[in-house]
This record gives sequence, structure tokens and C-alpha cells, in this order.
Amino acid sequence: MEKKRILVVDDEQDLCDILLYNLSSEGYDAEAAYSAEEALKQDLTTFDLLMLDVMMPGMSGFEMARLLKSDEQTAALPIIFLTAKDTEEDMLYGFGLGADDYVKKPFSVREVMARVKAVLNRTPSALEEEPESLLSYEGLVIDQERKAVIVDGESVALTKTEFELLLLLLSHRGQVFSRQEMLELVWPDGVIVSDRTVDVNITRMRKKIGRYSHYIVTRQGFGYCFEEAKTKRA
Repeated sequence: MEKKRILVVDDEQDLCDILLYNLSSEGYDAEAAYSAEEALKQDLTTFDLLMLDVMMPGMSGFEMARLLKSDEQTAALPIIFLTAKDTEEDMLYGFGLGADDYVKKPFSVREVMARVKAVLNRTPSALEEEPESLLSYEGLVIDQERKAVIVDGESVALTKTEFELLLLLLSHRGQVFSRQEMLELVWPDGVIVSDRTVDVNITRMRKKIGRYSHYIVTRQGFGYCFEEAKTKRA
């Protein structure tokens, strides 16, 4: 059986040495790169798993992951983040980028080996899934269970209505909703509000989600949609 290939990307050489030793002992073909830039010079499609540090000089692990997930050839490549960035927002951001696991430093080597095995044993379809409660697009993450929104690793406070509007649009990317449809789906039955109320809430929500505001597109005469196309219209 062919050995699984793993690339460890971390600027701490001592940590890389420890991981390489233990990965090799577990039967993996492991290599190290000491920066994201060095790692990107390799043919990453030949690896079965990447283990990325987040805080590295130059390109961060988050930035590298975003780059890989935007490329068809490496989009399905499993990623485990190894990082000292241990807040819940950081973790949600990492999963929002498409990570398969997120291990906080300091960690036990036995724990890391167990997580590596678990990720590699997943089916291809499972690799594409994210936790059911999480809905994300790039660094925009909606945690439906916690009713929280994370924008590039930072929590943003949305009202209930703004949250529901964003959830509706992000969960139906590309689908145009008229103002009337949004009123019926988001506002409680029996509450009388005008179409203008939708516009006001969309405007406020756009301001709060920063650079992702341009993905909330106005279709003149029709309504709103979340558009993933490279060219965004406001």
C-alpha cells in the first residue's frame, strides 16, 4: 500500500522535526517546508494532507489555505491547522476557509497523530463537508447554532433580522429573492412592514460584513442575491 504523503508547513524547525519523526514512525511519507512561500513552490497535488501553521512570517497559513481552496487543483486537499491562535473566532475562521481540523498549540503529539489518521480516513465526500451548523463563504462564516457571524476572524454583531437576511442569501447563493419574498421568509407573520424596510436592513447588514458587502447584489426591479462571480455589482 502506497504511503500517504504529508507536508508540514511551519517556521519552527524544532517542531517540524518532531512532527516529521512521529509521522514517519506512523508510516507516512512526511516532508517539511518552513514558510508558505517555500511550500507553494512544490507540486502540492502530490500530497494527501497539509499541516499548516497559521502565524508565519510572510504569507500566513490562513492566506495560504485561502489560495489553495480557490484553485481547482488543490481545493480538495485536506488541511489541518496547527496554531497558537486559539480563540473561538480563529477556529471558526479556519473551518470557514475549508480546514478539516484545527489543533491548538501546545499540543500532544499523540493527539496530532490521531487527528491526522482521522482526517486521512475520511471519505472524499466527507472532506467537502463542514459542520452542519456552519455556513461559510471564504472568510464570512455564519454559525447557525450560536447565531453568530464571523468576518475574517472577527465577530460582528447583527440584529436578528440582519442575521436572518444574510443567512437566507448565503444559503441560496445565486438565487434572487424579491423584497416581498424576503418579507414573507424573514419577518414574523402578522407584522406589517414596507419594502423599504428590507432595503434599510440590507444596507445596515452590508456595512457590518465589510468586504463581503459587494457579494450582496441588488437586481434592479427584482430584489437581492448573494453572487459569487468575480465581478461584483453594488
